[in-house]
Amino acid sequence: MRNRNFSSTIPGVIALLAAALIAGCASERHDNDHVSTSLGTNGGLEIGMGTLPLLTEARTRSISAENPTGEKGKGGMAIPNPAEPKPAASARAADDLGQGWKVRPFLRVNAGETVTLMNVDGPGVIQHIWMVEGLSRAHVLRFYWDKETTPSIEVPVPDFFAVGHERFARVNSQAVVVNPRNALNCYWPMPFRKHVRITFTNEADKDLHLLAFQIDYAETEIPENAAYLHAQWRRSVTSEENPYVILDGVKGKGRYVGTFLAWTQLSKGWFGEGEIKFYLDGDTKFPTICGTGTEDYFCGSYGFPQAYSSAYTGTVLPSNDAEIPGYWSLYRWHILDPICYEKDLRVTIQALGWGSDGKYKRLSDDIASVAYWYQREPHAPFPALPPREQRRPWKNPD
Repeated sequence: MRNRNFSSTIPGVIALLAAALIAGCASERHDNDHVSTSLGTNGGLEIGMGTLPLLTEARTRSISAENPTGEKGKGGMAIPNPAEPKPAASARAADDLGQGWKVRPFLRVNAGETVTLMNVDGPGVIQHIWMVEGLSRAHVLRFYWDKETTPSIEVPVPDFFAVGHERFARVNSQAVVVNPRNALNCYWPMPFRKHVRITFTNEADKDLHLLAFQIDYAETEIPENAAYLHAQWRRSVTSEENPYVILDGVKGKGRYVGTFLAWTQLSKGWFGEGEIKFYLDGDTKFPTICGTGTEDYFCGSYGFPQAYSSAYTGTVLPSNDAEIPGYWSLYRWHILDPICYEKDLRVTIQALGWGSDGKYKRLSDDIASVAYWYQREPHAPFPALPPREQRRPWKNPD
């Protein structure tokens, strides 16, 4: 009886499936039409494999030492200048070849000098940044959106690209890629409406003979609900500040999208029991989001037994908790799980380990961090960036 009833319903099931398939295809066509229409104006911001076949009104531009303005038809125009008093690396290599033959591939940034990498009117969106420098915290990046007077991004160069302690380590993630020897790549989308200015400051005692960079961007309309990328660097010793403050004082509506920690472990034993906490929209004593441990937040478990680097999380320096000092570089990108807030945001993490008595103990470690978030402008003032001496990696005192 069950078989006869099932057989009699097969045509009906097939008809229902066919109707659902037709409806789904119609819906997909409608959705694609909508995507195509929206990409016609915002194609520089809405990017990905699925959108590559869709033609848009965006115009691709790229800034480098060979085309400092990014203007159309202005690349590779430098003329060899053998009389240049302080040339960049390889500046004389093209003297016999002339214009158009890799005359100005790099910048030289002398000690104490600030150079402007990008100074472009909008609207548009930065899609990729590639940079090679000395992996030094004495080199600082600053981004200014829409003629603001204080930067929305102010970070030592290596830390912005998830390189901690001035120690190279490969990163293979969706937002940041670091390749040997020290090729730094960033894919955070960075929309701007009126203007963008990016500066690079060399606060070291020595001249930087080779700064290689390329900033790829699109001239395109920016939707009303697009926010601006912000990034802030902090550092402290947890004997003085525990929980450690990753970010505080953020006002307005936004999305928190990433954490990078350069954690220097100063005592043996497991260091990662501390909880990360996100205080949202008026939270005071207790947070809305409370993690369960440091390795848990970075999507690991039972410590960090080996280095790993994935699309959204990683611990990339081959450190361990038996060698002191221990240098950890940890990243977590909230790309698929952004933390949304309406009014304000504070982020902290505890420095917590195990004591010999089997109980938790507070740790005195050295932590530097970069917080990444999107928000509408204006942003609240940043804490002052610590001076160069206070940004140097921790070393054993002699």
